[in-house]
Amino acid sequence: MIGSILLLAYVILARVGEMWFARRNTAGLMARGASEHAPGHYPFILVMHVAWLLGLCWLGWNRPIDLAWLAVFVLLQGLRLWVFATLGSRWTSRIITVPGDVLVTRGPYRFTRHPNYLVVIGEIAALPMVFGLWQFAIVFSILNAIALFVRIRAEDQALAGFRHG
Repeated sequence: MIGSILLLAYVILARVGEMWFARRNTAGLMARGASEHAPGHYPFILVMHVAWLLGLCWLGWNRPIDLAWLAVFVLLQGLRLWVFATLGSRWTSRIITVPGDVLVTRGPYRFTRHPNYLVVIGEIAALPMVFGLWQFAIVFSILNAIALFVRIRAEDQALAGFRHG
């Protein structure tokens, strides 16, 4: 039980830190003349992620931890840090572009166009599995797939005119 609580506390603190990081970066990008694209889907993404986290806290706080799924989740955290380190001040939770910037093509972006979304897909599925909540993983993976279908199309449109760096 203490392991579950500590893991959930870590995830909550990590998400709060990410939101701080995203807000700081968004403000910095906007100060450079950036614009936001397709903000209409963002509330759905935010509500879905908050519901996912609250649901995990409610259902998982006293459950045993599956170490194999925990290893998958830890690996995903390393990939998330790689994305953050690669994008630096350009990472944000919104679709933000700065005129004249070039697309990032280093780090995990050498291998895939949307590595952050691959991490999110993995986390949405893997963390519930750490607690044996496979039904929860399925429901939120479907919701996430819907959100990412809209999100990735909007992001690809926003980035279509940018050249590769």
